[in-house]
Amino acid sequence: MILGISGSPREGNTEYLVRVALEAAEEVSGEGTEFITVRDLDISPCEACGECLRTGECAIDDDMQDVYELMRECDGMIVGSPVYYGGVSAQLKALIDRTRPLRINWELKDKVGGAIAVGGARNGGQEHTLRDIQNFFMIHAMIVVGDSDPTAHFGGAGVGLEPGDVEEDETGIETARNTGRRVGEVVKLLKG
Repeated sequence: MILGISGSPREGNTEYLVRVALEAAEEVSGEGTEFITVRDLDISPCEACGECLRTGECAIDDDMQDVYELMRECDGMIVGSPVYYGGVSAQLKALIDRTRPLRINWELKDKVGGAIAVGGARNGGQEHTLRDIQNFFMIHAMIVVGDSDPTAHFGGAGVGLEPGDVEEDETGIETARNTGRRVGEVVKLLKG
């Protein structure tokens, strides 16, 4: 299964491009997909209590428990965020920070990760936001992929201010599709 995560607090552009990428990943890999969005989830920030280091489990009882299971089950992830001051949204950052229990036993190691970012302008911080997501993947020892050929950049990078704007962004759609395709290709290669 390939998991898509929209890190936007609202419905719209990021969700759209993550779904575009998931569709391409499914076409290439033949794997099923699952989509979640932080706007539908109750995820508190990490409290740095250290409970996960002692027990392997997070002490906070919220929707992150379900996210852990999806992350454990998936073969690959496509994670997207709108650009917020040159980085990921607070909601996605909370989700990322809460994955510490999965790192204790390297439960995400060798899963494939592709990133999507949506900014308000063509050079609106997308590359920095993609790097934030890729750092999350690398810290978990995941296999990080970009959007591959023919665009070959850091991942899916869209432009849109208002919900629906990105649906007119041909470059954003193409890079999202290529990112999903690459995630699907690598998942398929790994499953042999």
